[in-house]
Amino acid sequence: MQLEVQLPFGKISTPCHSQYCIISKHCAEMKHKSDSAIKKQKKSIAADDPSYIEELAAENQRLRNQLSQSPGYPTPAVNPSAQDTPEPADRHVQNPMLEERAWFQPYDPSLPPIHVCEAACTAFATRIRRVLTKSETTSHIARTQYTGESTLMSMRNPAIQWPSLAQARLLIQVVFSQVTRVYHVVLRKSTLDQLEDAYRKADFDDPVLTCKFFALFALGEVYSARSNSSLDCKVPGVAYYVNAIMLIPILPERPSLAHIESLLLLSLYSFFLNRRHSAFLLVGSAMRLGLTLGLNHDIPESKCPNPVDRQHRIRLWWAIYVFDRMYGSKVGWPIQISDDDIYVEMPSNVPGDVHDDHTSDTEFLVASIELAKITGQVIDQIYSRKKFADSFLQREQKLLLALKQWCLALPPQIRLHRDGPPPKNVVSLHLQFNQCIMLASRPVLLHALIQAKCSNAEESDSHATIRQTLRTLSEACIHAARHSHSLIMEEWINGSLPIFGYFYAHYLFSSALVMVVSSQLYPENGNDFAMFEAAFEILRSMRDHGNLAAAEFYDNLECIKQCLDRSNQPEAGVSQQVESARATNNSSEPLPMIASLHSGNFRNSSVPYIPDTTAGNLTNEMAFLGESMEEFLAQPDIDFDLGDPSITGDVYSWPNLSLWTG
Repeated sequence: MQLEVQLPFGKISTPCHSQYCIISKHCAEMKHKSDSAIKKQKKSIAADDPSYIEELAAENQRLRNQLSQSPGYPTPAVNPSAQDTPEPADRHVQNPMLEERAWFQPYDPSLPPIHVCEAACTAFATRIRRVLTKSETTSHIARTQYTGESTLMSMRNPAIQWPSLAQARLLIQVVFSQVTRVYHVVLRKSTLDQLEDAYRKADFDDPVLTCKFFALFALGEVYSARSNSSLDCKVPGVAYYVNAIMLIPILPERPSLAHIESLLLLSLYSFFLNRRHSAFLLVGSAMRLGLTLGLNHDIPESKCPNPVDRQHRIRLWWAIYVFDRMYGSKVGWPIQISDDDIYVEMPSNVPGDVHDDHTSDTEFLVASIELAKITGQVIDQIYSRKKFADSFLQREQKLLLALKQWCLALPPQIRLHRDGPPPKNVVSLHLQFNQCIMLASRPVLLHALIQAKCSNAEESDSHATIRQTLRTLSEACIHAARHSHSLIMEEWINGSLPIFGYFYAHYLFSSALVMVVSSQLYPENGNDFAMFEAAFEILRSMRDHGNLAAAEFYDNLECIKQCLDRSNQPEAGVSQQVESARATNNSSEPLPMIASLHSGNFRNSSVPYIPDTTAGNLTNEMAFLGESMEEFLAQPDIDFDLGDPSITGDVYSWPNLSLWTG
């Protein structure tokens, strides 16, 4: 029950029914005194006596003070902007590196600032540089290496011809090998049948079919190309991409599955142009079209009798789901649909499908979906500014437990073995798994770096326990980065790394960031800097061949190297050796790596070091091995948190340096 009382300065309410009589009596007394004050006010105005006004003001203030102290009445809300010292954020329930304010970066004075998501690897690179330089003025590097709209429009050619049938077949097979083994987007046999039928009938006028095949041709060209083929845009296949984009209806009122297939294919290709925002918009449109078709629900057999078509609906929905979570993990966007709103079953095999019309590896698809679920949880629980009941370390523990269970539950054919190169789809899955570990744990790694750079205080027993937890989580991040690096190095050495590939460049960049922090944080990890150098050179080669994402990532790593050069002051001999090697090597092959440019951090900085790139020497399970990690995962209740002011008070002591706020 709400009690509302009219007072001279307004109405107030109270939900406390039990105090009705007390409050009513008190309010009557207040009203009587207030009426007396009003009479005095009238007399004062009539007499024009300033003393009455002063007396009235004092009386009103005294009444307000008495009323505010009355039981049962709420305290009036205070405008936070009017407070001298705002209340500190509840760091106990958030990522301890996040502040309340979002991070916006102005790129163009004529356009709105862009939101920089904290989960993005480029944002993490900026944070590293701010720690190394000890300056909050270190600016975020603008993303300028992408294909702009004016370039795309200049390449539009409505009269573009379909390729020859032989070339079309080759391009489609490339997509089947590189894309549909990882993501179920199209039906293989049905797609080939549609292609043959179009060429046999010379029917190339269907805009929906043309859009789908042009998207396939674009991906086929970019995956099979080894060098740039256009002066206007360095990315192969862009002409097909532009014309396919123009064929998509903006708001199809009656969408078909082909519409959704085309949107997913084009969203994948957008990453090759380093148009991450376009990819996000395209997969968002695919998701909403899928919702209009009810793909997130199981369809009755009577509505879709063909079992292959029913399975295609199921797998197409889960492809949208995986794209949504995967894109979020690359840039940091929140998930677009909750798991609670999905009612469709998991992919399954179709009995009697003699043509294998859909993707046959059902266990791989299920594993990728389960990993996508955990990836979405990492973005939501680590990088969002929501309030959680669990502490930050408790959420870390649950996420790492989920990742460990996912890894241990993998069927044998999806694991990495040492008896030969693994299939492309298996490599891709394990790279995403490692990325998920790094996303979950690298805020702790950066936190440890801040402590190493800022805190010179001797450790107490409680702080020693915290330092061990920091190291345990940091080592999990480092193991995952090393494994990703070794997998990509094997692909590079074997000549199977897509030169224009966005995702491999991204995984390499992400692991390189962890490697450089590891080498700065722990002196015994000096060889990690050689792995950072190897990644640096591979990205340089990919950039020189026209990979736009690699150019962006290379620029970020180059800025980090410059920060290291300034902060650590490398010996002139070693520095000159590296610069001389670069000057004499203009090829796209990676250079021999020097163990260190910074003698203060490494044990043997004068001996060249070539990192072991055998992926079989590293496994996913390594991130969860070790007694300290087992103890961390087994703790029933973690009674401390990285956001405790008693823990972090000596860490955030740099004047005017807020590391995680824009």
